Amino acid sequence: MSASYLEASARNRILGLLDPDTFVEFLGPTARVTSPHLPGLDMPVAFDDGVAVGEGKISGRTVLIAAQEGRFMGGAVGEVHGAKLTGLLERALDIKPAAVLLLLDTGGVRLQEANAGLIAVGEIQRAVLAARHAGIPVIALIGGRNGCYGGTSIAARSCDWIIGSEEGRLSISGPEVIETVEGAEEFDSQDRALVWRTMGLKHRRLLGEIDRVVGDDIAAFRNAAQEYFGKSRPLTLEALETQHEFLAKRLERFHDCRDAREIWSRLGVNEPARVPDLDPDQFENLAGTIAVQRP
Repeated sequence: MSASYLEASARNRILGLLDPDTFVEFLGPTARVTSPHLPGLDMPVAFDDGVAVGEGKISGRTVLIAAQEGRFMGGAVGEVHGAKLTGLLERALDIKPAAVLLLLDTGGVRLQEANAGLIAVGEIQRAVLAARHAGIPVIALIGGRNGCYGGTSIAARSCDWIIGSEEGRLSISGPEVIETVEGAEEFDSQDRALVWRTMGLKHRRLLGEIDRVVGDDIAAFRNAAQEYFGKSRPLTLEALETQHEFLAKRLERFHDCRDAREIWSRLGVNEPARVPDLDPDQFENLAGTIAVQRP
């Protein structure tokens, strides 16, 4: 049985996805390129700044790959962390890999490096779009404990494809942030079922925001990712306008729904309360028939 994606460290996720003995890491821990900001705040640093980046092969095809380490500062993006991701994406323009895989596990920007982190996220998004413009598919994989929040969620939605497990979450604002700003009566961050119904990847799949939900094992992520190698979505003004039209129609269709279960019912799910209990295969069979189609 394959290892759990949720439980694995960043490097173990990479090693599980790649062919054996093919991973070449760039700026690994031995290089000791660390945050220039954290020491001044008397905070610990990581010798890789919480992200592993490098090159390897999947079924013999060259890919570039990055994995955020969610156990260091919640996988948050700082200056060095972001520069490593940007540099990896820029390398794609030189070597033209089959795909760039971004294993995202993050709460967003590192607050201790707020301005630097925000700039870094902007640079990551620019580099994602540059790779896509060159015809190189960029694939986001989401299945870690931190989910994918904040500015990094914007970068994720800028990718060609998104694959995730039902353990993953995707949202611009975290549940605690919403509760703090709007109050618990608007969104109770302690209601874990509510959090996953609203931000979980099953819901995102049915809304047309991601492309595949897989089981919580690294082999399932590997198999799904390969299906998108060499396949890019169009990155044109026409495609952007189509996306805007898609979002406007979705808002019109579901604007009065107060809970994800109401949306699922409107989509045609006969027993919406059962959606969280479906295994990945059952869920994908359902999604294939009723999910909003992502343009």
